[in-house]
Amino acid sequence: MERRSILKKILASAAGISVFGLAKASSAESSEKEVNNVTEYQDVPLFSGSTKLGNMVFIAGKGAHVEPFEIKAHTEIVLKELENELKKAGSSMEKVLKVNVYLNDIADYQGMNEVYKGRFGKKPPVRTTVAVAKGGVPGNSLVEMDCVAYI
Repeated sequence: MERRSILKKILASAAGISVFGLAKASSAESSEKEVNNVTEYQDVPLFSGSTKLGNMVFIAGKGAHVEPFEIKAHTEIVLKELENELKKAGSSMEKVLKVNVYLNDIADYQGMNEVYKGRFGKKPPVRTTVAVAKGGVPGNSLVEMDCVAYI
């Protein structure tokens, strides 16, 4: 099914719209937020690797914190991490609706695009790409990405 028609159906269902106005919460079971891969900071939950609500999945930012420090290698690692997280949540790259890309350096835009293109099927999601300022992407990654998808 096309992303656009799925999104229209979700938004058209005004009854039972949840927190973000996207995920339909028609039963008690589907309105429960499910979190995965919780990262803790000093024994306190800090953030989740992914969160599911209804038929929506939100994937936290993924980075490549390894050498070599080359944009194409980092982009490949990040996209594979997104894909793995989506699969664990019951989704796929073809079901992604929105991607945010954070570049350590805007000069890496073309190299990132070379690896990114075609990874989300024939009908790619909407995307925002920004270069971060002062200090770069956390953890020495040249790129970080997060996404929103449906299940």
